[in-house]
Amino acid sequence: MKYKWLDWVIQIQSIAQAGLAFAENQYDADRYRMLRDLSVEIMHHYTEVSHEKLRDLFAGETGYQTPKVDVRASVISDDRILLVREKIDGKWALPGGWADVNSSVSESVERECLEEAGVSVIPERIIALQLAGRHNDHPYPYTIYKVFVECKMVSGSFRDNTETFAAGFFSRNDLPGLSTERTTRKQIDMCFEAHGHTLWEPVFD
Repeated sequence: MKYKWLDWVIQIQSIAQAGLAFAENQYDADRYRMLRDLSVEIMHHYTEVSHEKLRDLFAGETGYQTPKVDVRASVISDDRILLVREKIDGKWALPGGWADVNSSVSESVERECLEEAGVSVIPERIIALQLAGRHNDHPYPYTIYKVFVECKMVSGSFRDNTETFAAGFFSRNDLPGLSTERTTRKQIDMCFEAHGHTLWEPVFD
C-alpha cells in the first residue's frame, strides 16, 4: 500500500533539508525550518510517533538529502533460507540493516550476517535493488534503497546480540511470521528464484 500523504512528507522534508543546506540568509533558513516542522506535524498526525523522535529523524541530517541504503543477505543452504528474529518486533527477516559509511555493500552484508546471525558469509552477487516504499508496507519517513545480496554460507552459529533473538534456516513453504517492514514473502520468493538460476539478471526499480 502506498500512502499519498507520505509522498508529501518526504518531498517537504527533502525541500526543507536542501534549503537549510543552501540558504543564503536567515530569512530563508527560518522558512525552511517551518517546512521541516510541518513535515513533522503531518508524520505525527498519521503515525502517532512522538514529535521528539520525528525531529531526531528529520533534523539529524544536513546537506542535500539522498536515499538511505539497507542491505539484506540471502543465504540459502539445503533449500532453506537464513532468517533472524528481530528484537524490535519479535518477527523474522533476512539478516541486514543500514550500510555503514566507508563500507562497501559486500562488507556491510558480511558485517550484518556476523552481528545478527553469528555466521560468516561470502557475498557472491546482487539479486535486486528495490525502492522500499514500493515493496514493504511501512510508512518510511525517508527514501530507502534495499539491496539484496546472495551469499554463500561459510561457518558460524547464532550468538547473543543487541538486535536479534535467534537465527535459523527455513524452507520456502514453512516460513515464520515475517517482519514485513524489513522482509516480505515476495522478497524471499525472489531470493529463492535467483538461487535457482546460474545466471541471474539483477532486478531493480
